[in-house]
Amino acid sequence: MDIDVFIARRKELKLSQVKLCEGICTQATLSKFENNNRIPSLTILSKLCARLGMTVDNLYQSQKNRSAELAATLNLVENQLMAGNYRRVLKELEKINVQDIDAVDLKMQFYYLRGIVNTLVNREPTATLFDFSRILDDLDERHQTLLTQLAFMGSGILYARRQQNITATFYFERVRHYIETLDFQQPQPTMANYHLRVLMLIYFTAEFYAHQRDYRLSNRLLQTGLVLCSDQHVTYYLPQLKFLAAQNALAEHRPYAAVNRQLDEALAFAHVNHNEVIVLKIAALRSQLKQRETAPS
Repeated sequence: MDIDVFIARRKELKLSQVKLCEGICTQATLSKFENNNRIPSLTILSKLCARLGMTVDNLYQSQKNRSAELAATLNLVENQLMAGNYRRVLKELEKINVQDIDAVDLKMQFYYLRGIVNTLVNREPTATLFDFSRILDDLDERHQTLLTQLAFMGSGILYARRQQNITATFYFERVRHYIETLDFQQPQPTMANYHLRVLMLIYFTAEFYAHQRDYRLSNRLLQTGLVLCSDQHVTYYLPQLKFLAAQNALAEHRPYAAVNRQLDEALAFAHVNHNEVIVLKIAALRSQLKQRETAPS
């Protein structure tokens, strides 16, 4: 509730507290509402608003507008995260004060985004784990939302990068089991970025198992991701999935023609999605492949 809207309307009409509350409530009740955020009964509040020519809903409208603007901002930031533009993500998140976020889902989205990006750029782990713990131990303590799985994934990435593979495996196993329970033939949630979030889970879990040299499991996850992209007509995560598939093929000593085919597809989708990070990675890998081909045996 935005009490400032109420106060501004009263002052606009040049009504004193005494005049406004006459016949409705005591001045003390109105003063506590305006100065201490102590909300009176709905009957009293409705009568006060009516005297000001407004409704109780008007007090929530600006808050709704702010929430809608914040949701749009966070969704754009999330898209930048998925495209690998970590510097942009950090810059945009620094503009947001989490104390100004009231909606639980938006607060979880903020903590997940900040936790993931700080993990991926190797920032101080204690603060990063705190962001994930806000989701896991507070905002979604029953672990019922997709944001919990993203927090598990982020924790897994953090521990993997610190060479704590047993702990990392614990988290990625939880994420993998979650992915395997999803039935994409059933109606899916309509929340913004749902499929992109699932694809993020799939990609980083597949990447983890590739680093563990479990290419069979990694490739199985990648296939799940590629099918999801095809069924849902999503191209945003295809460059990453195809590039990892090429890396796996190379590690499994498959023919260079198969590797290059995956790289061609990854490059095409990277251009479509303006994913310069993958474009640069493909160029670097192809340079390595060329050196291998020309190196004397």
